[in-house]
Amino acid sequence: MIPTWSVVLAILVFGAVQYLFHGVLPHHKHELLPMRLLMGYSWGTAFASYVLLVGYVSRDVRRRRMPAGLWMLIVVVLPGGIGAVVYFLLRQPMLMPCPHCSTEIISSVHFCPQCQFQLAPVCGRCFRGVQITDVYCTQCGHDLAEDHAPARLRVYSD
Repeated sequence: MIPTWSVVLAILVFGAVQYLFHGVLPHHKHELLPMRLLMGYSWGTAFASYVLLVGYVSRDVRRRRMPAGLWMLIVVVLPGGIGAVVYFLLRQPMLMPCPHCSTEIISSVHFCPQCQFQLAPVCGRCFRGVQITDVYCTQCGHDLAEDHAPARLRVYSD
């Protein structure tokens, strides 16, 4: 899920932070070495994690067919990861094509709204979603073997 460019950039950012803390900043007090090590690793991990988060959002925003430029700007500009939190709260659901008519639909629906193609097993009495391995409906107790479900959605029998 995380693009390769983001992983490489995160490694480079981590290395740059280590160079900054151990090569550039003055370290004439040797008793502060443990604190400098802790700060270098902490800040390096934080910045590298942020780069990985930006990489994940850049790929996820394209999968969900959202405006990539706008969301990348929000994630990068808003401080402290607030942009990423806003993205995860407001992102759109995943879409998938209907196998029968190719209409883009939300992956959590049971029937296609255009052609009524059954995508997931449902109870024949209360029409609530059931698992493909269920023998009885968990809501109303209906025997699912009595339903005339398509062969691809039939309940397993013993």
